[in-house]
Amino acid sequence: MKGSCETCAFYEYDEEYDYYVCSASLDEDEMARFLQDSHFACPYYRLGDEYAVVRKQM
Repeated sequence: MKGSCETCAFYEYDEEYDYYVCSASLDEDEMARFLQDSHFACPYYRLGDEYAVVRKQM
């Protein structure tokens, strides 16, 4: 698995629903694989490193 949802930049808290959701644009097939397969390697995973931009500026 490329990474877990908890460390992904697309894993965001939705105040309306009061829980975390994936904001990546998964199509129907990708979402089905994600929900069924515990070893699904998400092609949209991106490390949620909020300091990456700051490091580039230094």
